[in-house]
Amino acid sequence: MNNLSSTKDLKRTLGFWDLMGAAIGQIIGAGIMSLTGVAIGMTGRTAPLAFVLSAIMVLISWYPLALINTTARFRGGQYSIICSLLGEKYTGAYTVIFILTNISLSMYCLSFADYAFPFLPFIPRKLLAIGILLILFSLNYYGVDKFAKFQNIIVISLVIALTAFTVYGFGKLDPNYMDPASLMPGGWLGLLRATAQLTFATGGAQVVANLSGEAKNPTKDIPKVMILSTLAVAILYALMSTIAAGVFPVSHVANEPLTLVAEEILPKPLYVFFIVGGAWAALISTLNSQLASCTKPLMQAANDGWIPAKLATLHKKYRTPIYLLTIFFFVGFFPIVFNLNISIISKIVTTVQSVTNSMIALSLLYVAKKLPKQWEKSPFYLSQGKVKILVTVAVAIFIFQAILLGSAISLPLLVGNVVVVIFAFIFAHVRYDLHPVKYST
Repeated sequence: MNNLSSTKDLKRTLGFWDLMGAAIGQIIGAGIMSLTGVAIGMTGRTAPLAFVLSAIMVLISWYPLALINTTARFRGGQYSIICSLLGEKYTGAYTVIFILTNISLSMYCLSFADYAFPFLPFIPRKLLAIGILLILFSLNYYGVDKFAKFQNIIVISLVIALTAFTVYGFGKLDPNYMDPASLMPGGWLGLLRATAQLTFATGGAQVVANLSGEAKNPTKDIPKVMILSTLAVAILYALMSTIAAGVFPVSHVANEPLTLVAEEILPKPLYVFFIVGGAWAALISTLNSQLASCTKPLMQAANDGWIPAKLATLHKKYRTPIYLLTIFFFVGFFPIVFNLNISIISKIVTTVQSVTNSMIALSLLYVAKKLPKQWEKSPFYLSQGKVKILVTVAVAIFIFQAILLGSAISLPLLVGNVVVVIFAFIFAHVRYDLHPVKYST
């Protein structure tokens, strides 16, 4: 190793399709396998519409991030956006919350173990979860180019498996699919609840913003990838949910995992491929994307002084942030070892993440002032009035998601989430006043 430690030293090797693979891999995760049945339970055979509406909600809420990324290369991803637009002090709070939200690494590992265990019953669940974490940690250790190649292969397998499920199932659809009794059994409220719930299945493309420092052409590719990947996956999800809801009676598949339908309609070899090339690949690709992208905001935080500068050190040969990768390995490792429930992990992550998501959206309000020339040249340029409307809607969506999730968790856990957020802002304020942090451009 040598003294390489700046986000300027990252390899800029990711092209459009590499970023597309990262985005699609992040979006398609455990959500489609588990939440499809939940959506059917809420809104019956209107579930495909709920998927489309959820994607529209995701695009609106994350559109500010896409617009911001048309103006500059933000090497530290979302951290750099908040720092350069919203204000340096806010990045301290972002850093604390960001570290917490990445315990979702353990959630994906445990979910993978749950899908893998029936095929590998001789390996304990914890060992399966730790094993996949270690494999992908090692892959990301050897460079972002290795990550991209592996990710593209996994995503191709994933898309083939999910498409095969869809194509095979269309021949088995119930001729009375549009029976009014099967549509919107929960009424408009059920459809809206399903739409809100499914934003966690159709979201995820925003992860590519944290790969800006390694992208060849971030201002052009990242916004396109965010929009196109979300739309493409939403269409695939809508088709898949049509099969999931339309082959058997709604009561048979409501609140059941997608694998139940797959096992009943697919021949055994194709079902095995659906599990391995679909369910396994979905979780592996999401985990791989997160490991590749989660270190970049903290690299910039280390460069700026929020955390020890040593942590940003890059491997001499592979240009990977080995110390931060190791830290995130243990962020994923300890919840597995201590049996933290997957449901608890997901609720912790998504509730507190609404705060940082809102900070990103609010940053768009300042882009015209901080980056006037770049903003005027942006192909997605909006007047300040339209920007204010967009930001208001985006923040309202994030608040709505937080309320939806906050109302579904225990009071002690909700209080814990609030305490973490308050601590993050107090830490940022005190730390900044004692020793002002200077953003390194």
